[in-house]
Amino acid sequence: MRWVTGILVVLLLLLQYPLWLGAGNWLQVKQLRQQLAQQQDVNAKLAERNAAMRADVQDLKQGLAAVEERARVELGMVRKDEIYFQILEGSPVDANGQKQVGQAK
Repeated sequence: MRWVTGILVVLLLLLQYPLWLGAGNWLQVKQLRQQLAQQQDVNAKLAERNAAMRADVQDLKQGLAAVEERARVELGMVRKDEIYFQILEGSPVDANGQKQVGQAK
């Protein structure tokens, strides 16, 4: 009876070997699942970026409004007979180029 138990224990260990130490063991599966989740996150971000780029291309192909907006924002272009004002936040400057600190009331 003792040798039957020994044989069964050895068979159990032989069956457990691939699960713990063989190819495709549980640790490798866990690492691959983590890598898969990370890659899916990267793919989702890239898909969002691609969708935004497709929308930009579609806008540029369909109308001149998108082209005009890009020219104004990225290149600083203005229309003919148009005056461009740039308002800077901060302390006001007087006619001599001196900053006005405070005004008396």
